[in-house]
Amino acid sequence: MSRPEGQTTAAIDRLLAQARAGLDRVPVSELAAEIEAGALVVDTRPAEQRSRDGALPGAVVVDRNVLEWRLDPTSPHRLPEAADPRRRIIIVCNEGFSSSLAAATLRQLGCVRATDLVDGFQGWLRAGGQPEPPLASARSAASEGQPAVPVDRCQVQALIRTGAERG
Repeated sequence: MSRPEGQTTAAIDRLLAQARAGLDRVPVSELAAEIEAGALVVDTRPAEQRSRDGALPGAVVVDRNVLEWRLDPTSPHRLPEAADPRRRIIIVCNEGFSSSLAAATLRQLGCVRATDLVDGFQGWLRAGGQPEPPLASARSAASEGQPAVPVDRCQVQALIRTGAERG
């Protein structure tokens, strides 16, 4: 597919640049300090990537397709941690592209300090980050008492076990 005449960049590249222009993106070297200061780190990578590469310690896992509902401070389906629109939220995807678009959308929803991690999870790994096994840090929107939107089969099993223990 070719670009329209006179257009030198793809539309998605322009959209990404526009999204990033409004963000104060977090370099990998500053992630620990952001967490220490109270930032909510949200891992939006698909289950397959988390299974392959491991989990980001301390991150809440939220599927990209429900991210806005879980982090919109006015949504009845939000995570309890997302109630304060001034809380720092750092979105982490695999390589730092879709997270920029997601963070820009969250800002439009009122999360005034939402941003993302430069170079994403892979950049964190390259910088020496030590992932946890995927089940070790399986904290998700579903496990936080929100309407169940399981992130992967492991969480479905955890929800079933939790329900069986109550029942």
